[in-house]
Amino acid sequence: MKRQAISNFPLLIMGVFIVFASSCKKDNDNKSDNPTNGKTTAVFNSSITYGSMTDQDGNTYKTVTIGTQTWMAENLRTTKYNDGTDIYLVTDNTAWGSLTSGGYCNYANTTNVDTIATYGRLYNWYAVNTGKLAPNGWHVPTDAEWETLTNYLGGTSVVGGKLKEIGTTHWNSPNQGATNETGFTALPGGYRDEDGTFGYIGRFALLCSATENGLNSARSQFITEGGSNGVMINYRKVFGYSVRCVRD
Repeated sequence: MKRQAISNFPLLIMGVFIVFASSCKKDNDNKSDNPTNGKTTAVFNSSITYGSMTDQDGNTYKTVTIGTQTWMAENLRTTKYNDGTDIYLVTDNTAWGSLTSGGYCNYANTTNVDTIATYGRLYNWYAVNTGKLAPNGWHVPTDAEWETLTNYLGGTSVVGGKLKEIGTTHWNSPNQGATNETGFTALPGGYRDEDGTFGYIGRFALLCSATENGLNSARSQFITEGGSNGVMINYRKVFGYSVRCVRD
């Protein structure tokens, strides 16, 4: 009996190891490995109760309900469409300017995780127009949906201030009129021009609309550090702008 117990001991140890390893693998399979999660340095409104959502790339975001709409409270940073296919990453200036299909980039082609997590990525309108950029159950807002938000908050003269992150951690001074009372936490992610150059980070929040305006342009929400207003403007489809999504 003693000899049999000793001979079975290694099998017992191996069984315990297999169960432990299987448990660890299951935990790892359920954990998002996206390196940007939890890295944002955005200053959210501490009095707001935020929701959350996850995109097709494993990024998690805060969400906030404003009136009848529920919005992402962070800029989109996915590298995949919602069917799992990759969005074209374009770092070359000439290649960026010649795009007629969906593409994205990071501001100044940075690879800094904290910067990407905070400001999100920049997408051209062709990526928006695929209808697959937003996570399932969400979509890039139309011009009319931006107007619904603006009207609910009191009009173009005040909407920017109510949406903007407060202070000058990310916005340039004076960040005039910023209250972020909505919890939307708009950030000045800047943009990428048609010649591939980057500009205006810290100064402008330029947020895509799904609404086009003619052959070469589309509509977007524009918020600046210099005032509390927020207006819809036209921009060229090849430009890289930030994206916020709204729930279906």
